[in-house]
This record gives sequence, C-alpha cells and structure tokens, in this order.
Amino acid sequence: MRSIASWMLWSVVGVLVFTAVIGGVLETRQTSAALDREYEQQARVAASAVADIPEVRADLIARDPDHRLQSLAGRLQHDVGAAYVVITDAAGRRYSHPNPAMIGRYLEEPVQVLDGQTHVGINNGSLGRSANGKAPVFAPSGEVIGQVSVGVLETTVSAALASQVGSIATYLAIALALGVTLALLLARAMKRKTFGLELNEISSLLQEREAMLHGVREGVLGFDARGRVTVLNDEARRLLGLSTQVIGRPLTAEVPAGRLRDVLTGEVRGPDLVVLTDDSLLVVNHRAVVIAGRPAGSVVTLRDRTEMEGLIRELDSATGLAKALRAQEHEFANRLHVIGGLLDLQEFAEARSYVNGVVASGHTGTGEDLRARISPPIIAALLLAKQTIAAERDISLTIAEHSRLDLPSGPTAQNVMTVLGNLIDNGLDAVAQRPAPRAVEVTITDDEALTIVVQDNGPGIDAVHRQSIFDDGFSTKAAQSDRRRGIGLALVRRLVTRAGGSIVVNTGPGARFEVHLPKVGADR
Repeated sequence: MRSIASWMLWSVVGVLVFTAVIGGVLETRQTSAALDREYEQQARVAASAVADIPEVRADLIARDPDHRLQSLAGRLQHDVGAAYVVITDAAGRRYSHPNPAMIGRYLEEPVQVLDGQTHVGINNGSLGRSANGKAPVFAPSGEVIGQVSVGVLETTVSAALASQVGSIATYLAIALALGVTLALLLARAMKRKTFGLELNEISSLLQEREAMLHGVREGVLGFDARGRVTVLNDEARRLLGLSTQVIGRPLTAEVPAGRLRDVLTGEVRGPDLVVLTDDSLLVVNHRAVVIAGRPAGSVVTLRDRTEMEGLIRELDSATGLAKALRAQEHEFANRLHVIGGLLDLQEFAEARSYVNGVVASGHTGTGEDLRARISPPIIAALLLAKQTIAAERDISLTIAEHSRLDLPSGPTAQNVMTVLGNLIDNGLDAVAQRPAPRAVEVTITDDEALTIVVQDNGPGIDAVHRQSIFDDGFSTKAAQSDRRRGIGLALVRRLVTRAGGSIVVNTGPGARFEVHLPKVGADR
C-alpha cells in the first residue's frame, strides 16, 4: 500500500505536471497569436510605406511599361525583410511577385483596399500561409489605383515562436522542479507530523481513542504543548462540570483560579493529588507527554474517590470505636474479676464499695443525657462514639452542658455530622501528643442559628497557616500510607460555604473553630 507521504508527493507532482502542460500550451498559443499580430502590423507598415513611393504610383498609372515595379519590389522585399511584396492595380492584376510567372495574372480574391483602408490578416496565398498587410495606392486625385501586399511567411513566424517556446519551456521546467522539491519537503514534513503512520492506521487510532476515552470510568483530559484542551471525555466533563466548548481553549478560560486549576494545569505537581470540587473528591495525576523526543503536551487523569473516601473515614471511625470497645471490654472483665474475687472472699461490704466506685467513676447515663439534648440520634451516637475513642486515648472530650440540638434527619443532619466528625478528629489529633491534661470541648446550640464550637488545649494554629488550613491537600500532620491528609478541613469549609454559613478560626492558645449555619426547620 502506498504511504500517505508518497501518495501526497505523487498527487502534487501530477497536479504540477498537468498544470505545467496546460499552462505551456496556453502560453504557446498566446505567444503565437501575439507574434501573428506583431508581424501583421509590420507587414501593414511596410505595405503603407511602399504604397507611398512616388515611383510606385507613377508606374501604376502608366501600367508599368518598363517593368520597373518587379525590380523595385525585389529591392524593397529585401530591405524590409518580407517574404514577398506584391503590387497590383485596382483590378487585381499583379505587377510584381516573387514568382515571375505570376506577373500579369489576377488575384484569386477581390482587392480589399478599394475602400481606401489598410488591412491585415492571415492569408493562404500562392506562397503559403503568411501574415499579410495590405495598403492602397492613391492617384493624385485620391482615387485608389492599386494595392501593395506585404507578407511574412508562416515559417518566419514559426521560427520566432520556436525561440519563444524554448524560453517558455525553460521557465516551466524550473517552476516544475521547484514544485516537485516543495512537494517532497511537504511529504517529509507530513510524514514527520504523522509519525510515519498511514491513513488506515490514523483512522484506527482515532476509533480506538474514542472507544477508550468514553469507555473508561476515569476522567481524562489532554492538553497540547500550548496548554489548550484537546481531549475531554465524558467522565472528565461530568466531574469538572465542563462543556464541549472548552476544546481548543486554555483551561483557564473555564476553571476559576484555585488549587483545582493549578493541579490540572500542572502548576502543582505530584502523584495522586487530592482535590475537592463542589460535588466530588478527586484524585488527580498530571503527566507530561513526549513523543519522538518532542514535547507533545500533557495528560491528566481524574478518579472520583468521593464514596470511597467517605467509606474509608467511616471505617476508620468504626475501627477506632471497636478498638476502644475492646479496651473497655478488657477493663470491664478485670473489674468483674475483682468483684468475683471479693464475693468469693465474702468481702461483701468491700465488693459493694467497689461497685459504687465503678458506677461513680464511669459514664453511666451519658448516652441517655446526650440523647435527651441532641437530636437526631445519629449525631448523639457520633458524639458518644467520639467520647469513647477519646477516653481510650486518654483525652477528655466533653459536650458542654448547655449544648442543645434539634434537627430532623436528612441532608442537613448529614452535613452537621461531617463537620462535627472532622473538627473533633482534628482536635483529638492536635492534643494526642501533648502532655496531660488533654481536653477537647464541643458546644452545639441552635437558638437563632446553628452554631458549632470545637475547642482544644493543643498547640493551636500557626498564624502563617491560618488561611492555608482550608486548602485542598494542606496538612501539618505526618503523612500516612493508608490515609489521605488535607481533606477534612477543606471539606468542612466546602460544606459550610455551600450551606450559606461561615467558619471562624482562633489561633490560640489552643485551636478554636466556630461554625455558623443557617437554621432550617426541615429538609425537603
């Protein structure tokens, strides 16, 4: 199969050859017509000059008794470089002719100059085809008494045309050579641009690319070397909320400034970068593309980790709660063993005192108290679980006595759970490495607006990081292989902002987060 480069080369060469041949033919015809007109005018001028010679007029009037017109015409023919000079009277009788046998005979065609005008044309006379010019000979009275016909034979015109055709052919050959050279360079450039692929291979690649792009569940964006979007599959369009109009334009025209745009355009680099959008938690990878040693742009892949990240956080909370419950189980088993031993020793008074002490130091009634003050039950359960986990980590997590919350179950309650869970986890992590006492206090009120305050006695927040702690991916905690950092506070701000609320951070002593959310009567 002929390659696309050779196909283009021979196509261009064929067009050039065809154009050169047609152009050469047309140019030759035009040159031939121009030469005919030029020699016709030369013959007309020569005929008029001969007709104005007094001897020609006088001999025609006298009917050339001495046969001088033949010798005069011969000299004039040589002087003007004509093929013939024929002088006739008004009736068409020849008085001079290159063929002496024609003298005295009459013209085969009528005398054209009887109208007193000069005439030019191409004649097929007795000497052959010629460019001819005819002029009238006037008597002193103004009467036309004869005709002078001067001609240039076709052979002379053809010789001049041949010299012109050589120049035309040379020009066309040069033009054709330049065209072929440019066609060859164009074919090589095309082959380089297509990386040596043929048309059927390019078509197959396009079909495979479309099938792959729209068949995968990951979002894919492609950028050219100038940063313009060239590829955008359906999943990327859904995750980023983009339209197909972004194709061919820089991403900066569609995505507002922020971490998302910085990661997508490659200004922020790194493997598996986490970015929050209004609806999704995305894992983004940016890779530069180099083909045949030349930068060809970049490719960005997007993975939607929203549901998985939520499940990981729920599993993390459940795992922490399970560990805390196992520790409590172990502690309760030890206490039961003590009580059993005291009863075996019949130390009933000591056993009663020990049980009263356990009851007094335990958290009996905490769950009922939270359930009475906090609604819906899922939020009360979250707070109780966090208290259990905090106690296992030797951290005091207290719910302020004046805390009250009365919300219906629904999206708002889910958002409150997310906000509370992330803020409490941050507080517990902040004080975990501090010396005792370690405390985190939570206050929830829903008077005029829903207010959540989480305060700890940890090291507080560095003023330098006060604006950065809500950015996607920002964290002052040590990285963990099984946990993505820099998501919690970014998610909290995203939820609060979307709900039309606000969040205030006090940097110390300790960290204090105060969240205000519009109060809603019911979720619809």
